[in-house]
Amino acid sequence: MAAFNLVVNMHDPALKPRLIHKLLREHVPDDKRAFNDRSELSKGVSMIKIHNLLSESFTSMDQKLIDIWKSAVDSWVNRLFLLLSNDMPDKCWAGIVLLGVTCQQCSSSRFLASYTEWLHRLLPHVQTDSQFLKVASCASISDLFLRLGRFQSVKKDGISCAGKVIQPVIKLLHDDNTEAVLDAAVNLLCTLIAFFLFTIHRHYDSAEAAIVSKIYSGKCSSNMLKKLAHCLASLPKSKGDEDSWSLLMQKILLSIDSHLNEALQDIGEDSKGHEVLRLLIPPGKNPPPPLGCNSLSEDSFDKITRSSERMLTPSISTLMFCCSTMITSSYNHQVAVPIRPLLAIVERVLMVDGSLPPTSVPFMTSLQQESMCSELPALHSDSLNLLIVIVKRLRSQLLPHAASIVRLIVKYFKKCVSAELRVKIYAVAKLLMMSLALEWLHLLHEM
Repeated sequence: MAAFNLVVNMHDPALKPRLIHKLLREHVPDDKRAFNDRSELSKGVSMIKIHNLLSESFTSMDQKLIDIWKSAVDSWVNRLFLLLSNDMPDKCWAGIVLLGVTCQQCSSSRFLASYTEWLHRLLPHVQTDSQFLKVASCASISDLFLRLGRFQSVKKDGISCAGKVIQPVIKLLHDDNTEAVLDAAVNLLCTLIAFFLFTIHRHYDSAEAAIVSKIYSGKCSSNMLKKLAHCLASLPKSKGDEDSWSLLMQKILLSIDSHLNEALQDIGEDSKGHEVLRLLIPPGKNPPPPLGCNSLSEDSFDKITRSSERMLTPSISTLMFCCSTMITSSYNHQVAVPIRPLLAIVERVLMVDGSLPPTSVPFMTSLQQESMCSELPALHSDSLNLLIVIVKRLRSQLLPHAASIVRLIVKYFKKCVSAELRVKIYAVAKLLMMSLALEWLHLLHEM
């Protein structure tokens, strides 16, 4: 009798198809059964992962059991297809989430035979009106491409598939979506950059514009801004040449300088901004297009810039973090880091303490000064973080700049009151001394 058709133990392969059918009966919704308790879905996902129910790992099994397990997984996938086409958002969401889990957990042979169709079924939900369906579909598509990126044999087809995704994802970044949608879209974009660089290459300018528009929007949390900075810093990898890295770094530094001009326009330190500009754009050279405006209309870029004026510190901090990420990340070509402009930006920020020269007093209200002073500690901290990265990563390249860095450290230490910032400036000094000592020992050894 079927009721007494017992398995050997919990490791018996014969148990797996039975558990799949149990999930379909008890935890996964269908056309008729209502879907009210999402915790049931979590239990199902946990069971799939614990028991490897979708792995179809056939080892020393008879053909009958192989066919039974394969049939059970077929039933599982068909149920998900049914849910994906359901008009009820909750059931559709369940299908999207479970298909993402299936992309992670199924056998390699099933995945390679099915990923194109699965992507075709997931992609329309990226462009739906429902926010939580957008989040789920971005997450599941990211799972699909994470798995697909492991198979070199289908790299060309993977690039083709990724090409169908990139424009809808960039549109999500441009649209005024919730942070949850933005987070899912950025994660998916980072996955595509990591595994399918050539896809990004063809959409480089629009990707840069979309990322920068969000950085400048003033609507993102600090965690989201860091993700956007990481994504922006990764873009040059898609072109794979030194010029792309150098151009992006130049544009970021010019953007930081421009934001500082806006923030510090009434305190009479314009000469510092001119110095940064001179270092980044030599005489006779044309400036690059502003960061993020390669594929934006002039009106759109002005709108983004105006909106960023309301909250300058997050934009500057994010772009500084992006510089740090570009310096610390591995790159497939050797790149020349613009040390002097970077140090000039750091010095420009650290030398501002909120005091006003006599000529600036008539042009700044007490409220404006209070606002600026409230933001300066965060900017100083971010500048010191960037300086730490420069000293830690560039080592021997800093020898020609060591004296100017030491002068900056001494000058700032005399002015710095904050204990937290003094700890960071100590860290810079220690790293610099260690780096220089090692380089001198190396030079003496060569002599």
